[in-house]
Amino acid sequence: MSAICNGSKELHGGKLSHFVQTVPMPSYLIAIAVGVLQSRKIGPRSHVWAEKEIIEDCAFEFAETEHQLKTAEEICGPYVWGIYDLLVLPPSFPYGGMENPCLTFVTPTLLAGDRSLANVVAHEIAHSWTGNLITNRNFEHFWLNEGFTVFVERKIKGRLESPQSQDFDAYTHVTELNETVNRIGKDSPLTQLVVNLKGVHPDDAFSIIPYEKGQTFLRYLENVVGGPENFEPFLRKYFDTFKYKSIETKDFQDFFNNYFNSNPDITLIDWKTWLYSPGMPPVIPDYDKSLAVICDNLIEKFLKWDGEGEIPLTIDDKKNLTTNQIIYFLQIISEAEAQPIKKLEMLNNVFGFNDIKNSEITFRWLRVCIKARWEEKVHVALTWINIVGRMKFVRPLYRDLYQWEEIKQRTVDNFLANRHSMMHVSAYTLEKDLHVDA
Repeated sequence: MSAICNGSKELHGGKLSHFVQTVPMPSYLIAIAVGVLQSRKIGPRSHVWAEKEIIEDCAFEFAETEHQLKTAEEICGPYVWGIYDLLVLPPSFPYGGMENPCLTFVTPTLLAGDRSLANVVAHEIAHSWTGNLITNRNFEHFWLNEGFTVFVERKIKGRLESPQSQDFDAYTHVTELNETVNRIGKDSPLTQLVVNLKGVHPDDAFSIIPYEKGQTFLRYLENVVGGPENFEPFLRKYFDTFKYKSIETKDFQDFFNNYFNSNPDITLIDWKTWLYSPGMPPVIPDYDKSLAVICDNLIEKFLKWDGEGEIPLTIDDKKNLTTNQIIYFLQIISEAEAQPIKKLEMLNNVFGFNDIKNSEITFRWLRVCIKARWEEKVHVALTWINIVGRMKFVRPLYRDLYQWEEIKQRTVDNFLANRHSMMHVSAYTLEKDLHVDA
């Protein structure tokens, strides 16, 4: 539960547990989970909970939680929630994580076997301040929760890995943001940071816009005021000033302008455009691209290759890439023109995409294969999305398959056959994506 258990006792053949939450929090964060679960201690403040079949894998995957938590405290200030436990939910859970205080819910798609996807935990840890301690007044100001959280998550990554890694993560998500803006519509009001949800179902407005456009805005503001050495003290003051409150964008804007009122550069900030104009951010920060350049060179080699002779990529190329670089490599390939199946077969021989456990890689590899109209991958994709309920993966794959005319009806039939096992938000959004009646 999103509280601290302070005791259990046997009662009438069952068990009665008592939980205490002394920190004020918004009602949407109240959560209860019931199941046959085991736990493992992964830090002085943390346990991971899961079904017995995966508990050891979970304990390994999330063993660095305390390092992430301490780093977040360096950036944001004291962690006020006492414990930070993780609960690994069944595969049908539609999100990467849910930041319930004291007990973060996470998807089993994070179990990559090498801790390469544990950044999602850093994201949920960041929510302990951005969203849980200070909450958006309503979901028209959702970026105050999620944009700040991505911003802090990447700061955690920068400290634990490198500034180059932090910037690589931000830079590579610009392409995903652009893809989302183009899909929703560059002039759509749903691509604004502050949206008008009157008459709009909040689930219809959900996208990466508040996450990535919000993070981009905060990075821009940080640059304007002189960098992290000036912006991070402001962040801590902001968290302390508005803790236990629900606020809207104007509260943040006024506080920012008052805090930095002696800095003449803040007059350069076009708040109206950033907050209320649709489309891509008006400014993309000058991120360090050194890790991306390595990938871009390999991408260029592969795309220029005509498929004859040996593939111009080697096992050593793969070994020299991080997991995030491989994810970026596939992301760009998926956005390029459809590649011949022969080229993809040879690419798989080098990278082994068919056998990789990492869900972020599998997702992008399947998108590349579907774009190429590789028929034998249709069954693979449908089988995977019948197991994995995470909307980040399921919705784009369903949309890709639906656009394949010969596979369209099979895609709809697959959804109808499996809709009953999905959480409501997944079924609701997919009904719209696939033009299926509820």
